Formats: sequence, C-alpha cells, structure tokens
Amino acid sequence: MLHTPSGGAGNGITAADSGLMSIGTVLNVLREEFPEVTISKIRFLESEGLIEPQRTPSGYRKFSAADVERLGHVLRMQRDHYLPLKVIREYLDAMERGEEVRLPALGRQRDGEAPPESSERPTAARIGRAELLAAAGIGEQELAEWESYGLITPLSDGVYDAETATVASLVAELGRFGIEPRHLRVMKAAADREAGLVDQVVAPLKRHRNPQTRAHAEARVQELAGLTVKLHAALVQTALGVRLP
Repeated sequence: MLHTPSGGAGNGITAADSGLMSIGTVLNVLREEFPEVTISKIRFLESEGLIEPQRTPSGYRKFSAADVERLGHVLRMQRDHYLPLKVIREYLDAMERGEEVRLPALGRQRDGEAPPESSERPTAARIGRAELLAAAGIGEQELAEWESYGLITPLSDGVYDAETATVASLVAELGRFGIEPRHLRVMKAAADREAGLVDQVVAPLKRHRNPQTRAHAEARVQELAGLTVKLHAALVQTALGVRLP
C-alpha cells in the first residue's frame, strides 16, 4: 500500500473538494516513496492511460485517493520489475475487474540483487511490433525512423525486448519537446559505450567455469548498470546546472 500523510490539512483533503487532491499535493505524497517523481511524469502517465483524474470546470486535475494508490502501483512496478507501461496498465485493469492475475516476470532484478537460483537462465520478456506501437502510441513510420537511427533494434526473430517499450515511450515524450530522433543518436552512442565498459569489466566472470561465479557476473552487471545510469544523470544535471527533484 502507498503510505500517505494523515490528517486533512496534510493531504489536501477538505470538505470543499470532497477528498480530491491537486497534482501538487499528489506529487508531495508520492515523493515520500518515489523522490524522483515529477509533475511531468504524472502527466505522462495520465497521457498513457494509466490514470484518469477528474477535471474541474477550469481544467485543473483533481486526484482521488484511488488515483494516488494506482500511481504508486505503477511507479513501484516500473521501479521494481522494469515492466513497460502497457503491461502495467493491463495488469492493473485486470485486478480492478477482479480477475486473478500474476505479475509478469521479465527475468530481471533490481540493481545489486543476485539473480534467482535456477538451473536455467531467465528469459527476458518480449513484445511484438504491434504491442510496441500501441505501448508507445506511435505509427509504423515513426518506428521505422527510430530503427534507422539505431534507437530501437528488433531481436533476431523480429520481436522486441520488453524494455524497448520504455525506450519508445521516452523517445516519444522527448519528441513533444521538439527533440527529434536524429538528436538522440549521441545518447545512444554514449549508452553503447557505457554498456561496452560494463561488459569489459564483467567479461572474466562470465567466462568462468564455476556457475556461481557466472551468476555473480549477472548481479555485477545489474549493479554496474545502476551506477552508470546514476552517474550519467548526475553529469547531465551538472552540465545543465539544474537539480532534479
């Protein structure tokens, strides 16, 4: 459950608004567990159909406690399970219909966690082309353009890693600010170089004969990936002279 502050004054619930909260109040509530969430992120999740807040006659968003709890579930599943938004939406909708559903497993762990003990290597979740288009809200022409710039690459059998849906959604969101796919090639190149550096560090562990050592390599990849992402974000913030919430 998402923990919220108690008391009417602290959570934006008054008799006048019948328990509905402004987006600013929702942001403050969510930041207790998700310090990096922003108003733009909440609006993006709304645009993707994850939540449907009410609107005042003047157009202001008003969120119910159920909206906030659903947002918490969405953010938690993104953070802990790396699930694409389409999968999260379908999962939550099924739960609200009272259906018994299991949380899809992508075969990935949170940063620094060791992979589960198993005789087989986990298989990453995959999505088809139509699912990717729907998840990102784009058309065939846009996807083809992104593929031409190397931002999105299908697997050998023509399907996509589930994380590609997250990449596509972010590319689409940046596009709303006028940042075109061709501008993002430098970011893709930087990501490839960072991935190559991580591979270089863990390569000796991956080649080891001991299965436990090879399993440790997978955990090390997760840990290094998390550190490189944090460093990249910090470097960008420093270069821009901003501090993200």
